[in-house]
Amino acid sequence: MSQNESSVIITGASRGIGREIALAFASKTDHPLLLVARSREGLEETRQLCLDRGAGMTGLLLCDTTDPAEVENLELPDGFPAPGVIVNNAGSFLYKKLANTTPEEFRKQIDINLFSAVHMVSRFLDDLMQVSGARIINICSVSATHGLSDSGAYSASKHALLGYTRSLRKELKHSGVGVTAINLGQTYSTSWEGSDIDPQQLIDPRDVGDLIVSITRLSPRTVVEEILIQPQQGRVPPM
Repeated sequence: MSQNESSVIITGASRGIGREIALAFASKTDHPLLLVARSREGLEETRQLCLDRGAGMTGLLLCDTTDPAEVENLELPDGFPAPGVIVNNAGSFLYKKLANTTPEEFRKQIDINLFSAVHMVSRFLDDLMQVSGARIINICSVSATHGLSDSGAYSASKHALLGYTRSLRKELKHSGVGVTAINLGQTYSTSWEGSDIDPQQLIDPRDVGDLIVSITRLSPRTVVEEILIQPQQGRVPPM
């Protein structure tokens, strides 16, 4: 099967950046979409928005991607082709100094920001291997490239995700499955609502969706291994 005939799986698709990624695929491609998150209400809203943008087949997979058993038991809806693209977007940001971060909070950051991607790749890798030009795209962070004094557990978890992604790229280099790390800077999403920060100073999440679609359209001969995206004016304080 070619990647053009395959489905696209997007985790964390119930809101924010994940929703914008789904909308980009709905607007610009004919891929069947599989939207993954824990919130049915949010996923239903995203699905309707995707249908309004012209999406065809759009399925929902309710799942806690930090739970390996739940992910292992995921089944594709009837009639859906195997996935040729997985966008591991599910994540969580903890704005808290390391000295005040509990072990439970630290583990939760690792579970959501690292193991969500690990579990999804483990579950669907065999399917991806059967698709020409398949892609795994992991939403990492600029904080994976340097430490943060105000959100160390988050930074550590994204360091881990970037290390995993780089290693996965080397492991799959000769398999035909392309692996991309997107080191994303401050991007506007629902998590910024209620803050004093001007959304116009942050990355437009629609740009992220458009970029990911473009990456999946490259020929199987080419892969974007790693890309850094920042707000035009740089990091926005205080975060």
